[in-house]
Amino acid sequence: MNGELLALLTSYGLPALFMILLITSAGAPFPDSLLLVAVGSFVAQGDLAFVPVVMVGTLGAVAGDQIGYAIGYWGGRPLAGKVAGAERIAKAEAFARKWGGPGIFFSRWLVGPLGPWINITSGMTAYPWPKFLVLDVAGELIWVMLYVSLGRLFSDKVQAIADLLGNLTWVALGLLAIAVLGFRLWKARLRPGDEGGSADHQPG
Repeated sequence: MNGELLALLTSYGLPALFMILLITSAGAPFPDSLLLVAVGSFVAQGDLAFVPVVMVGTLGAVAGDQIGYAIGYWGGRPLAGKVAGAERIAKAEAFARKWGGPGIFFSRWLVGPLGPWINITSGMTAYPWPKFLVLDVAGELIWVMLYVSLGRLFSDKVQAIADLLGNLTWVALGLLAIAVLGFRLWKARLRPGDEGGSADHQPG
């Protein structure tokens, strides 16, 4: 992990955690999941308390997500493209349109790399903000609790956990792609059968 982030966390504690997660959730390329694992190791050592860490971490992440949503909502596609890049926005938009609300929820903690761009595309496509906020809070709470708990339980193996998390992210993305492809194939095979079935039951 970036030494400067650890130094900030060590020096300023919860306020630093809030600001770092706000910035990363808004789109800055920092290793936020690994940061939470490191925070979990601080909890295990008694330097921080679990409940305040979860509350502050969740608030910071949710606040950053709202910035991304606002960029998409108020700035539209031109500003979103400048902030995140047209290619990233296109991928996130395709994901968001396929998965809707569950896509927002799962991009908080299961496919985290998409999270900041899903925020922007959710605003850009005017996804209802109250629903976005509820899904966002639920997903970020799971994310913070999960990774802080991992760091707390395995505080002496932070680097090993970091390597594992990196691999699991790609595994999750691969499984998601397989699921989408399988669903499309299932629909393609089902459609001719449905048509045939309808024809067989028409009155003579």
